[in-house]
Amino acid sequence: MRFEKFIPQDALKPYIRHFIISENTDAHTYKVFPGTDLVIGFQYRGQLARLNNGVKTNLTAAGITGLVDRPAVFQHTPDIGTILIFFTAHGLAAFSSCPANELFNQSISLEEVFDRQQVTDTKEKLAAAADDRQRIRVVEQFLLRHLKESQRDKLVIEAVKLIYASGGHLKISDLQKKLLISPSALEKRFRRLVGTTPKKFSSIIRFNNVLKELDQARSLTDLCYEHQFFDQAHFIRNFKQYAGDTPENFRRFL
Repeated sequence: MRFEKFIPQDALKPYIRHFIISENTDAHTYKVFPGTDLVIGFQYRGQLARLNNGVKTNLTAAGITGLVDRPAVFQHTPDIGTILIFFTAHGLAAFSSCPANELFNQSISLEEVFDRQQVTDTKEKLAAAADDRQRIRVVEQFLLRHLKESQRDKLVIEAVKLIYASGGHLKISDLQKKLLISPSALEKRFRRLVGTTPKKFSSIIRFNNVLKELDQARSLTDLCYEHQFFDQAHFIRNFKQYAGDTPENFRRFL
């Protein structure tokens, strides 16, 4: 298996976190946990499918996945090659008018969000690319063609920064007071740009921070209270929603 990370050019950095190129000669089934980035995926060879309660759904060679609040299981064929584009939390709006919340818990064809012919052209160029440098150039050209000169929602961008800085612990009522905005107005603007509510976004950040610390020699009780869960039951319930298992069972397989 090969897994490489690439940083985008300067013009894309405010909107694109990074690119990942992954190749595997063997068939593989794997689980993806909720994160804070929308993702575009191009399979330049091989086939990717999503598994849901035992039902296998083949995905298109170019797709986009929104934020999710549950683990997703994927399966790919042997000899697969994939390039993934990870947006920043508010990055999609710079390229598309599609509200990010309409992609919540969805994996759909990229042609439903971007121009069909440009998606097709990009798939063909990626299939013909000789190396990673060419593949990165192809997807950057695709993104730059769609990059819009539009005013960014600075309030939502600031909200995202504050939530990240707090590790997902900032109370939404305190966030609203800091930004001088009503609860309904904040939620509406945040959902459209980021893909979910500020509360759910905070919860996903907190889950990922717990996930990073699970392999450390620390008690689950310490993690529970350090990350400001009400009690152990709340901690376990929240973790199980995002990971599909309890923190104790999950830790055994790390």
